[in-house]
Parts: sequence; C-alpha cells; structure tokens
Amino acid sequence: MPDHVVIVGQGYVGLPLAIRASEAGLKITGFDVTQSLVDQLNLGESHIDDIPSESLRTAIAAGYTATTSPAVMADADVVVVCVPTPLSKDGGPDLEAVRASAITIGNHIQGATLVILESTSYPGTTEEIFAPLVLGDSKSLDDDAWIAFSPERVDPGNADYGIRNTPKVVGGLSKESRDKAVAFYSRFIDSVVPVKGAKEAEMTKLLENTFRHVNIALVNEMLRFSNDFDIDIWDVIDAAATKPFGFMPFRPGPGVGGHCIPVDPSYLSHRVKAELGYSFRMVELAEEINLAAPGYVATRVWELLNQHRKAVNGAKVLLLGVTYKPDIADVRETPAEPIAEKLVSWGADVYYHDPFVHEWTIAGDVVPRASEAYAEDISPDVTILLQAHSEYDLGRLAQSRSLVLDTRGVLPPTPKVHRL
Repeated sequence: MPDHVVIVGQGYVGLPLAIRASEAGLKITGFDVTQSLVDQLNLGESHIDDIPSESLRTAIAAGYTATTSPAVMADADVVVVCVPTPLSKDGGPDLEAVRASAITIGNHIQGATLVILESTSYPGTTEEIFAPLVLGDSKSLDDDAWIAFSPERVDPGNADYGIRNTPKVVGGLSKESRDKAVAFYSRFIDSVVPVKGAKEAEMTKLLENTFRHVNIALVNEMLRFSNDFDIDIWDVIDAAATKPFGFMPFRPGPGVGGHCIPVDPSYLSHRVKAELGYSFRMVELAEEINLAAPGYVATRVWELLNQHRKAVNGAKVLLLGVTYKPDIADVRETPAEPIAEKLVSWGADVYYHDPFVHEWTIAGDVVPRASEAYAEDISPDVTILLQAHSEYDLGRLAQSRSLVLDTRGVLPPTPKVHRL
C-alpha cells in the first residue's frame, strides 16, 4: 500500500504537486476548504493551466480524491501545506491560512507524521509559527511529527520545467526531519537539495525572487533614461547578452505580476525592518521602481497620442494580453490593471483582448472585450501589447492601422509601432 499523502491547498502549487506524486504511485488526498473547488476536482475538471483535466482524471483513477474533511489527516503519513500567503495590510505575509492549516493538522494527525510547509514566508515562519501550532502541548518534534520546509518553485506556463525536474530545496527543524522530507520528495522529484535548516530553505525562495525583482527594476529604470538619451535599451540588452559570462539578460516590461515577484521580497523586507530595525533598501527601491512601471506605460500612451494630435480623453485604447505571464490565464497582480485604471481616470475608453481571459474587471467594473485580438470592430487609437501570447500574430499586429506600444520588445519599430 503506497504512503498516504494529504496535500493541503489544491491551487497553483498543491494540485500540480498532487498530480506528480500520484504519478509516482503515492496515495494522494487533496484537502481544500472550498467545497465548490473540491467538487470540481472530483469531477475530473482541472482549474490549473498546467494540469490538463486528462491528467487529473488519470490521478483519480489511481486513487486521488479531493475533500473538505480534515479527518483524512488521521491516517496520513505525510501532510504538505501549499496555502496562499498574500501580503497583509502592514506589508508582511498574511499567515492566516498557514496558521489555520497548522492548527488543523495538529488536531488530526495521529502517530508519527511528516509535516512539510511549502507556502512562502519570511525566515523563521516554520520554526516560530507553524511548528508550535502543529505540535501543540502534547506532541514533540521527531517523536510525534517531523517538520520541514520546502519552498515551492512552480513556474506556471513553463514547458521545460515542472514539479519533477525542478530541483527541490529542503530544510528541516532537525536533521531527522530534513532526512525524512528528502526521502519523501526523492520518490517523485529528480533532484532534491538538502540545506542546513528550515530558515535556509525559507531564505532560498526569497533570494531567488528578490534577485529577479531587483534586476527587473534595474532594466525598468534604465529604460526610462535611455529613452530620454535616445538609446535603444532593447538593442543594448541583446548586445550585452552576447557576453558568455558575468551577465544575465533581464528585459523591461509593463510591471511585475503574479504572486511571487511583487510579493515575496516584501516578506523579507518587512521581517528585516520589524526584527532588526533597519530597511532592506534594495528591495524597497526595486518595489518603488517596479510599482511605477504601469504608470510609465500609461504616460507613454499619452505621449504617443499627443504626438499624433489626439487627446487621451475619449481615445480608444486596446490592451492586448492582460495576464501576468504569456500563455496562462493567471491575472494575479497583473500590471494590466493599474495601467487600465490610470487610462480610465484620464478619460480613455479602454478595451482588452486575451485568449485566456474571457471576462475581466477593474475596480469592480467590467472591461469591454474586443471580439478579436486586432479589434478591427472598435478601431483603437492605440494598441498596447502587454503580453505576447503565442496565439497572437505579431506580424499582423506590426501592420496594424492603429498606433502600437510594444511593452515586450518583440515587434520591429515602425512609424506606428513604438517600443516601450
């Protein structure tokens, strides 16, 4: 009989993990507090871009089931927590779901159980918050529960790297806890990387995303003054990328999106200020620059219209691709939203098209959806390419009759096509 694994949270992290573990022969139960989602999953209908419904149905045939009943944890050998940790109002992580999961696990596990937290948070969360709630007053580490942290590294839409072939970092609250977690993940992941402890594993995820956040901010800042100096920053980056050592290309864009880059570095910044009393200035500056990027896009639209003797007030503006990444349906923290809000506040008539998003709202208002990508039905004054989905015909877009602002640097500049 394969080990019974309960995965808490069946979203963008938990469901792919469940499917991969099921493929390796483990008995998987997906626990989630949303009954409608559980019902959908048990019908074999996936809500995740990277998980085809066929893969979910195969897992169901192999024994996967979803439930809202925490009683399933009583006979679990392993419980993995993959719940969201959004930003709280004070800028730190909102750990409500982590705390609730830990309490539920502590109330239901019986016998020695491996408990692993994958939800991103600041260093110390596993040791100071999660573990005490799991163990309570009656359990002890390495006797009643082994506790570890392993940061999720899910990259939605990545065709090359998934759960199986993305190395898994693991740190435990004890050596025994770490070794148990390493042995568990090694059953269905190609490469497992043990680190000194849970704090090191927690910091690994924050370093990865802070690195990206800071470097994206660097090129977004250089973009602005390069335009003022009449320098093609896109050409500069391509040239610099020919260096075979010491350089990694990052490219400008309309802003950062998704759960990780705009959010995760803030956990660390908040922790440093709260515990040590000083600022993590690199992250704070990167956040300032990247949060300003959508406003810069809107300003460029205003400038383009002005150059062609058109007012932004009353202009038709088409946003092409409103997800935060290409070829996925995820609009979490998408920069398209603040761009649209700014343009609407200036009086523009904003439309959108996205093959993955069939209804989109900003500030509670439904944004009109163009009937097709090039919106010949509405004849936009400006089209903003925000996300270069593979479905889009970039050659046709480059020949558009409207002005085009290319925020991704994928179109050849012409009298009507302007790069950000």
